[in-house]
Amino acid sequence: MRKYLAIIIFIFLSLGAAAQKLEGTYLVASRDTCDLYIDHYRPAPDSETRIGDKEKPTIVFVFGGGFIMGSRNDKFYLPWFKLLTDDGYGVVSVDYRLGLKGVKMNFDLFHILDSAKNTKKAVDMGVEDVFAAIRYITDNKDALGIDPDNLVISGSSAGAIISLGCMLETCSPTGRTANLPEGFRFKGLMSFAGAIMSDSGVPEYLSEPGPQLLFHGTDDGAVNYNKTAFGRFGFYGSSALVKDVFAKKGYCYQIFSYLGVGHDIAANMVPTWPIQKAFLETNVVLGKRRIIDATLDDPTIYRWDQSVTLDKIYKK
Repeated sequence: MRKYLAIIIFIFLSLGAAAQKLEGTYLVASRDTCDLYIDHYRPAPDSETRIGDKEKPTIVFVFGGGFIMGSRNDKFYLPWFKLLTDDGYGVVSVDYRLGLKGVKMNFDLFHILDSAKNTKKAVDMGVEDVFAAIRYITDNKDALGIDPDNLVISGSSAGAIISLGCMLETCSPTGRTANLPEGFRFKGLMSFAGAIMSDSGVPEYLSEPGPQLLFHGTDDGAVNYNKTAFGRFGFYGSSALVKDVFAKKGYCYQIFSYLGVGHDIAANMVPTWPIQKAFLETNVVLGKRRIIDATLDDPTIYRWDQSVTLDKIYKK
């Protein structure tokens, strides 16, 4: 896993990140195991923060790392943050507890149910912590200059799993949503190699979610592009979410499936920026229901030699 993240860091730094100005770091919650902070980046000076009379959203970002490592302020995210802020979007990068750190994970027939339960617990912890950040943003909206009614959640890998869980729970409330302002909703979502971890079968949205942009490799060995189900537990990747839920319900989504690509998509925020920009402008800001289901054979996607799998992430 450390080798995998080191490669991602190299990819991002090799893209030539300029210094990214941090507006501020704020404590949002204290847990038994750690304190949780957010980093706030304002839109760049003189950037265009509106499209006509509509304000561009702030992007709430949840980092990746298999629920065992990673942090909100890893330098390899800065090139992407700069693309966003230069284009008039604010960014809030959030902490969450690493729920699988130190937890033994096995994926053979005899242990997969225990691993599924551990993963669901880690996701739920992450969702709870992101909601704490949303609560802080809401309570301090004037000081931060952030509109809490205009937030897009986004995540990479484990962070994408948490982000998808956050969107689901704001549409199908749980005990964790009690910490949110009444009626809170995300304006949209951007997922880089994400999935929904469910303990109750196919995910069900009791109200329609905001537009969702999903990037995924068809050969992802870490976060299943399709789905894995066992009993009431299921891991629903981007393709399964579109086929089993979004398309059937008529929800607004865009999915970009990359042929033969593995978990590399989790690190491809910068190369996919033009797609994100179009989604944010058209689907989120202007509110148009632009639906895309595209399969790409894209040689510009950054890859590494050794595929990332669950067994390699959670070495026995």
